[in-house]
Amino acid sequence: MAQPDNAVAGAYTARRHSRWVQLTIGVICMGLVANLQYAWTLFVEPMNAQHHWGLAAIQTAFSIFIVTETWLVPIEGWLVDRFGPRPVVIGGAICAGLGWVLDAYAPNLPVLYLAAVISGVGAGCVYGTCVGNALKWFPDRRGLAAGLTAAGFGAGAALTAIPIGNMIQHAGYQHAFVFFGLFQGTAILLLATLLVTPNPPAFARGIKRVVATKIDYTTGEMIRSPVFWVMYAMFVCVATGGIIATAQIGPIAKEYGFASMPMSFFAVTLPLLTMTLSVNNLCNGFTRPLCGAISDRIGRENTMFLTFLGEGLALLGLMHFGHHPTLFVVFSGLIFLFYGDIFSNFPATCADTFGSKYAAGNAGTLYTAKGTAAMLVPVASLLSVHGGWNVVFIAAACIAIAGSVSAKFVLAPMRRRWIENSAKESEQIAFTGAFRPAPLGSNE
Repeated sequence: MAQPDNAVAGAYTARRHSRWVQLTIGVICMGLVANLQYAWTLFVEPMNAQHHWGLAAIQTAFSIFIVTETWLVPIEGWLVDRFGPRPVVIGGAICAGLGWVLDAYAPNLPVLYLAAVISGVGAGCVYGTCVGNALKWFPDRRGLAAGLTAAGFGAGAALTAIPIGNMIQHAGYQHAFVFFGLFQGTAILLLATLLVTPNPPAFARGIKRVVATKIDYTTGEMIRSPVFWVMYAMFVCVATGGIIATAQIGPIAKEYGFASMPMSFFAVTLPLLTMTLSVNNLCNGFTRPLCGAISDRIGRENTMFLTFLGEGLALLGLMHFGHHPTLFVVFSGLIFLFYGDIFSNFPATCADTFGSKYAAGNAGTLYTAKGTAAMLVPVASLLSVHGGWNVVFIAAACIAIAGSVSAKFVLAPMRRRWIENSAKESEQIAFTGAFRPAPLGSNE
């Protein structure tokens, strides 16, 4: 009688270890933690109406959250590379839930900022782990895997933007913070127990759809290379427009005078701001696996050139046509459609350039560029006061277009030379029988 039980247990273990099952778990975890960023704008005005702290002061908490979420990811990625994904995501789940509960009861700005730090740690643990896992499980389809995982973060909030908005309206923003904080934190914690250390199948290791390095570079080696800093600067350029739109789309809609205007779409009538957020999150999620799959086919830099240029043009479109309610929704959605590419393309490009072994730490280090870009959100608020939103749109559009040009004419030749040199180094190591020493603190 024990044999069938063993067979069932073996089948369960095999399913649990399947890379597609692990990818699915990562996507769901990302969707659950997404509200910490993408639903934030729904809380800004109600919080300001109750406490009168000022929009710039409240949005500083958003910047603190983004900086904490991104700048600690290299440490969290190192922990994942060393100890596996499960304990890191469990810790992230606890912090994610605790942060939103603390937001609900924050009596002053210092407590609000502390909650932002705790939430940022939680989001970073989940985000960095899930993206790093996807890159390791799918060396043959990095763009698609990273895109699907990032899509959970981009589109996850679309499913809950309407319930959160309704709960804020009917029960207050504090109740919404507590309910969704506890729900999301608990769900992520339970899913984290199913995560295992990546072990991709042998056939996936041998398939190379794009040109990639044959050497696994540590994070320390990566940050000493000029090609990394070009990628970092480009990430900042393109992330700036999307993050400003994420944080400020609510205040912009209110200033334009139609945040609460009823809008119908497919027989559903919602306030324009709620409709805009739903469309934005759907576009932001949909584009990530799409752009990742496209980059697997036509190349990373070619995809970046098209999407980064698209973001710049969409920002200018919102500036010129956004005072019309329908066009406000359309161009806001287009910004997120093009902006979302960075969250699939850059992790895949990073793993192609620096290898899979330390992918969680390496991709996490590159991801800190998002935190750098987030520091411009309060600056955008101040610019809007003194120069209007047009100044903000033009500045964000210009640097996004600069990132587009850099992808094609700066990054592409630099990466090509880097990978060619890594191939020569790999051949030399194989010929001489030398080896690259394991980094200090590795588990080898």
